[in-house]
Amino acid sequence: MILSRFLNHMIRVGRLTLVDANGKLHEFSGAPGPEATVRLHDRSLHRKLFLNPNLYLGEAYMDGTLTIEQGTLRDFLGIAVRNLEFAQSFPAYSVYETLSRMFRLTQQYNPVSRAKAHVAHHYDLAARFYDLFLDRDRQYSCAYFRHAGDGLEQAQQDKRRHIAAKLLLQPGQRILDIGSGWGGLSLYLAGVAEGQVTGLTLSREQLQTARQRSKPGWRRGYGFIFAITARRRDATSVSSRSACSSMSALPITGNSSGGSARCLPMTASACCIRSAGWPVPPRPATGPANTSFPAATRRPCPRFYRRWKRPGFGLPISKCCGGITPIRSMPGSSGSRPTARERFCRMWEFYLALGEAAFRHGDHIVFQMQLAKDRDAVPVTRDYMAEWEQARRQTETRAHLATPARPAIRAKG
Repeated sequence: MILSRFLNHMIRVGRLTLVDANGKLHEFSGAPGPEATVRLHDRSLHRKLFLNPNLYLGEAYMDGTLTIEQGTLRDFLGIAVRNLEFAQSFPAYSVYETLSRMFRLTQQYNPVSRAKAHVAHHYDLAARFYDLFLDRDRQYSCAYFRHAGDGLEQAQQDKRRHIAAKLLLQPGQRILDIGSGWGGLSLYLAGVAEGQVTGLTLSREQLQTARQRSKPGWRRGYGFIFAITARRRDATSVSSRSACSSMSALPITGNSSGGSARCLPMTASACCIRSAGWPVPPRPATGPANTSFPAATRRPCPRFYRRWKRPGFGLPISKCCGGITPIRSMPGSSGSRPTARERFCRMWEFYLALGEAAFRHGDHIVFQMQLAKDRDAVPVTRDYMAEWEQARRQTETRAHLATPARPAIRAKG
C-alpha cells in the first residue's frame, strides 16, 4: 500500500498506528512524541489519503470513515503537523506541490460578488453555536495570551487593549473597524476613544447583533454605525477616519498577495491589520477548513512585507495559540453513515483542532501590520504600546470595565 510507504517515510516524531480497511495493522514511529491509533473504514482512502490528504483526511473524519481508536483527534493531528516537513522529501511530494500551486488561484478566487456568500456560509449560523467555543464577547480572531495561565476572557481583553495601543487612539477620533464581527472590538474602541466607530461586516447575523449591542452606546454619547457591505469601494467611501482596524479581513477582501489592501483607508493616522498566515508561500486550506469557510487560505507574510514596506510600516509576528475547546467529541462510526448534525460537528471539531495544531506544532503565525501615511504619526520606538497598555489596564481595573463585567451576548438562534 503506497499510503503505508508514504507514512513510513513521513513519521519521524511520535507514534502512529494505522488499521487499514482490510484490518491490517501498520505501525510508524520515531522520536518520543504523541501517540494515536486510527482506523480506516473505506478502501478508497488507501489511495485518496496519499493523493490529496489536505482534502480527504478531514472529509474522512467528517464522514466517519476515519475514526480515532486510541488517543484523541488532537494527538493524531499533532503527529501529522509535527511530521509534515518530512513529507516534503518523499519523491512524489513535489508533484503534489506543483498541482497544488496550479489550482491555488482557483481555490483562492474570491471576488467581492462571492465574498458575501462565503461569509454567510461561515458566520450566519445559530448564535448559540459560537457560544460553545468563543468568549463572552464572541471575539473570533486569535486572543493575546500574555501569561500561560490566562483564560480566554482575559486574553481577548488583552488583545483588544493591544490593538487600541497600536491605533494611537485619541479622544473624539472617528474609527473604522473592517470585519467588525459581533461588534466587540468596536464597542471597546469607542469606549477608549469616546468617538464614532463605523463597523463593516458581510454577515447579516453579526450585523444584527452588533446593532443591538451598540444601542446603549448612544446613551453614553458614543456613536456607532454598523453597516453591511459587499463592495470594495464601501470601505474607501468611509475612509476619512482617524484610525482603522482590520481583524482577519484579508480573506474576505482579497487574495493572499495583499493587493486588495490598497482599498484600506490610508487617510487614517494609524491602521492595524491583523491576520493569521505562514512565513512561507501560501498553502491551500484542508477540506473542513475550506468547507467551513470557502476560499480559505493562509496568507504569506513575505508578500505583504514586500508590497507594503514603506515609512510607518511595522510587522510584528507572534508564534502563539490559546487553548481551543472542541465543540463536541463525536463517537466513532464503523459503518453507519453519520447524521448531518454529526457531520457538521465533526467538521468544526476537525477545523478547530487542526488550527490549534498548526499554531502549536507547525509554522502557523499571527502577524499584525501597522500602517501610517505619515512616518511621524507613529513613534520610532515601541515603548509607547507597553506604557499605554499598562495605564489602560489600571484604568479598567479601577473602573471595572474588564470584559467579565460586560453582559454576555444572548443567544437567539
